[in-house]
Parts: sequence; structure tokens; C-alpha cells
Amino acid sequence: MKTLKEQTEAKIAAGRQANPDFMNGVDAIIENAKAFQQGADAIKIGEKAPNFELPNGEGKMVALESLLEKGPVVVTFYRGDWCPYCNLQLRALQARLSEIQALGATLVAISPQVPDGSMTETEISKLEFTVLSDQDAKVASQYGVAWEVPEFLLDHMRVDRNLDLQKINHGNGTILPIPATFVLGPDGIVQWNYVNVDYRTRSEPDEVIAALRLRSGAGVAQGR
Repeated sequence: MKTLKEQTEAKIAAGRQANPDFMNGVDAIIENAKAFQQGADAIKIGEKAPNFELPNGEGKMVALESLLEKGPVVVTFYRGDWCPYCNLQLRALQARLSEIQALGATLVAISPQVPDGSMTETEISKLEFTVLSDQDAKVASQYGVAWEVPEFLLDHMRVDRNLDLQKINHGNGTILPIPATFVLGPDGIVQWNYVNVDYRTRSEPDEVIAALRLRSGAGVAQGR
């Protein structure tokens, strides 16, 4: 089975072939964002993660502090179910969920989409982890991973993909989370993290599992 990195690289390559001008524009935006160190404000290893209380796909409120009472929590921020790279990541995490849970951890995925628009009932039933709605990316901002989407990408979404983020998210249509993953200990302290402003690149499930194993047996893992 291909790794998540191999799957995303294949999708990027296909995108370059189908729409090279757009992909080159994305490359330029990402490089500019990196130059300004966007994502540098993300909560760091050793810091306390902000608590949150967000609705799940059924509209029921879920609090981080309640999840931490059960053990470590893996929090991953994604852009939305309309993002193909996000879908690859969520499927890859679902495939390794039993290993994550065997280490006593709870997996939570957060996006700005509203509960009634994030996923269909069938899609929700296929995911065995919690999907939460962070309208206006307020929690993403607290975690330091909210990103003002450049107009170039917004135009592409509206014109080429017929995506209206304001309608999809029922709120702010210009703010999305930087794809990021945090492994939190039961005390809410960040044990490991992965933050990358390039939305086409994600942490591997193997890395998350390794961080959980290290947390349970040999101290704090080193993130990115």
C-alpha cells in the first residue's frame, strides 16, 4: 500500500500535468508563505494546548478536556471534505486508527465546515473517529494554524472548482486552517506536532503512531 506521501505526490504530479499554471502559482504562494514563516505561531512541543468545545457531525458538543480524561489525543486540522489532499489524509488515518486507539489515544479531526455540511451521513458513518466543526477557524487561530487564504487560491476555488467557502463554512470565507497535527498527552501538553503551510503535504500516520509510542514509553517526541 502506498504511503500518504506517495499518494499526495501522485496527486500533485497529476495536477501539474492537468493545470501547470495553477500549480506553479500555488508553488509561488507556498514559498512566499514560508518566507514569512506562516505557521511559526503554532503551539509548540511542551506547551499546553488550548481547550475547545466544538460540535460533531451530529451537532453534539465535544470538549477536549473530556477527551483528555480518557488518555492522549491526536488533533488534526484539515481544510474541508472538498479538499482532495485532506480526504487522502483522513482515509490514511482511518486505515491506521486501530493502532492509534491501541495506544490509548483518541483521534479528532477539525475543519471550519459546519456540522450539517461537513460530510454526508454515510461518509460520517465510515469514519470511526470524531470530526468536529470549527466555524470561522477560531480554534485553529488559538492553535496558531489559521491562514488567510491568498486571493489567487480563492479565485481558483470560485471559478475553477465552483467552491464558495463562505457558503460551505457558513461564516468567514477567507480563513482556513494550515494542515497541522498535534499529539497531546493526557495533561494537554503538546508531545509532538507537524505544521506545514503547504496544504499538499501532510504528516504520515506512521509518524503519529511513532510519537504516541514514544510518549508512552520514552518521553517527548521531536516534531517539525
